[in-house]
Amino acid sequence: MRASRAAAPEGLSKGTGGTTETPTTPPLKEPSPLTAPPSRTHTSRPDRAHAWAELLRLPALFTVPGDAFAGAAAVSARPSARTLLAIASSLCLYEAGMALNDWADRDVDAVERPHRPLPSGRIRPAAALGAACALTGAGLSLAACAGRPALTVAAPLAATVWAYDLALKNTPAGPFAMATARGLDLLLGAAATAGAGVVGRVDERARADGVDVVGRKVGACRAWVTAVADQPRAVLGAAAAPGATEGICRALPSAALLGAHTLAVTTVSRREAQGGSPLAPLAALAATAALTRTMTRQRSLPTDRIAGSRRGTGSLRLTGLAGLGAAAMSRRSRPRQQTGDHMPPPGHSPHPLDTHAVLRLALAAAYAATTARPYLHATLNPSPPLTQRAVTAGIRATIPLQAALTARSGAKGATVTALLTTALAPLAGRFARKVSVT
Repeated sequence: MRASRAAAPEGLSKGTGGTTETPTTPPLKEPSPLTAPPSRTHTSRPDRAHAWAELLRLPALFTVPGDAFAGAAAVSARPSARTLLAIASSLCLYEAGMALNDWADRDVDAVERPHRPLPSGRIRPAAALGAACALTGAGLSLAACAGRPALTVAAPLAATVWAYDLALKNTPAGPFAMATARGLDLLLGAAATAGAGVVGRVDERARADGVDVVGRKVGACRAWVTAVADQPRAVLGAAAAPGATEGICRALPSAALLGAHTLAVTTVSRREAQGGSPLAPLAALAATAALTRTMTRQRSLPTDRIAGSRRGTGSLRLTGLAGLGAAAMSRRSRPRQQTGDHMPPPGHSPHPLDTHAVLRLALAAAYAATTARPYLHATLNPSPPLTQRAVTAGIRATIPLQAALTARSGAKGATVTALLTTALAPLAGRFARKVSVT
């Protein structure tokens, strides 16, 4: 009996009258994971803030203020309130490009970088696009507050950023578009600063003399002549560029050098996710060497060229002859030196130390040291990790390059501005440990 029961199928029992079917309760089935309702995950505020910081690449923001500072130094002017407005405009346009970049690459990042904020679902694509539009509007508004010349430069800058992210990024024109955007950012600072040139200094001098600048032109001319007599280099240099157009022309060489660096970095970054040929890092290494050599040379001040062109060749010859005559007279009036008198006393150097040259050389060396080794490693082994490291080094090297451009201009206050720009590098490196810049 036990054997037959054991052999009977489950759900059947054998009684005296034969085999009868007895209903049994079916076992409870666990819900299938395919049919189970998805659980909603709520992102905490710290995670959401970190996702936005990763989307906007906040450590890269420290490479933006140096553009406006270098542009202000290129026009031989100190940073002003308009320069600060230009920096704020640049920051907004830069972050607009970052948000728009991830929105345009969301399908590619889903395959190559699924950890990015948009593919991972931490930020909705519509929110990233809305942030790009809002930041672009804010950047143009701030540029308008800095003056019409600044807005004239900011409008093509914004158009270049949008064109790069939406159409030109994966084309051969992509690196050139990015280099153009970085150069326009420097010109934005130059255009915003050039508006506060000699007019502000002359107006202050005229008001100090009790002269109404608007109603009494004769008094204004007198104040201008007095200002020229006191500080001819500063006043004549600013008077040579009364509008922003000539200020932008003065800043074009600095913008070209900064654009060349950006072109090299962008070319390397095109293959940072897959790796590839070592030609791009090698070309970037050569560009770094050329830029470093250029940074070590002192840039001729525009005031010297303007003064020379206004005096003419005849006056220059007379000035040279007068200088030679004065040197000869001072040499004749000087008593004859005894043997050994030509040696300077201990602790005194016959040639004073040029702080501008020392700072320029130090910043150029810092720029080369930041990029040389990562570029060399990516050239020898163009793997994705080493290529990404080279791109990160190229982005960080933008700060010492901007400081070198500022110090190279030789403008008044350029040393302080260059040191202020250099101070941004440690902050960028500190924040880069928490949020990636690539």
